Amino acid sequence: MKVTILGCYAATPRTLTNPTSQVLEIKNHLFLIDCGEGTQVQLRKQKVRFSKINHIFISHLHGDHFFGLPGLVATFRLLGRVNPLHIYGPKGIKEAVILLLKLGDSWTNYLLHFHELTSKDSVVVFEDKKVRISTIPLDHRVYTNGFLFKEKEGQRKLEVQAVAAHGIDTCYFQNIKDGKDAPNAGGEMIPNAQLSSDPKPIKSYAFCSDTAYFPEIIPQIKGVTALYHESTFLESESDLATKTKHSTAKQAAKIANDAGVKSLILGHYSTRYEGLKSFKEEAELHFKPVFLADDGWEFEF
Repeated sequence: MKVTILGCYAATPRTLTNPTSQVLEIKNHLFLIDCGEGTQVQLRKQKVRFSKINHIFISHLHGDHFFGLPGLVATFRLLGRVNPLHIYGPKGIKEAVILLLKLGDSWTNYLLHFHELTSKDSVVVFEDKKVRISTIPLDHRVYTNGFLFKEKEGQRKLEVQAVAAHGIDTCYFQNIKDGKDAPNAGGEMIPNAQLSSDPKPIKSYAFCSDTAYFPEIIPQIKGVTALYHESTFLESESDLATKTKHSTAKQAAKIANDAGVKSLILGHYSTRYEGLKSFKEEAELHFKPVFLADDGWEFEF
């Protein structure tokens, strides 16, 4: 599982920083999460193939999280895209994108599927044999969702030497991977635990931006491999966090600690601060390990 940060700063783009957007690679899928201005330029810088992006998840309709989407949709057309594109986001996202395409007479030559969200409860928005994606309802000034990406448990690992020692026929190999017992050459049933080992632990990624301090999300993100949580402000500006419904680094760390996550990635920093060191220091008083997102950085788990 790999997360590539395309942009992780709040509000307006700057010459050296970009608003929120990131790419998640998980179980041979490539998902684009949020699409602030400059996203397609950042995708090129990180050498992400546009043709591999088939699913885009938009947390909310503030400009620093989706203003790059219409341009990306149009660029896909110019590049001769043929694969359908699925866009998941709040109700209104279809109207916003389609209006710009209409005014610019830039209709796509590929199918656009909009999955508009309105539920204030968690809902599954995508699922296949390898991964399940559900919304994480957040507390922001407009309707906002985070997203939980979770691998499904894989097959058990066949222990080749054990299978050979018991004389198990190859026709039973798939059953063994599926967790079933299997007969040896003499017809005796051999317990699956003697023929296979546990699959690799499943990995999960929770994306939470933007939100006020919102402990209600803790049960849903319990024990995730990695949590990306906004930390727009330091605790010294907690009054601004409350007013704008954002979080501080301390609050993000408290969420991570109470949810028992494996690691915390901070992001969505206000550009009022000179550097990022203080965010890490503040968060580490309440949780470790803490990682600081920055444009172009990659995290592998």
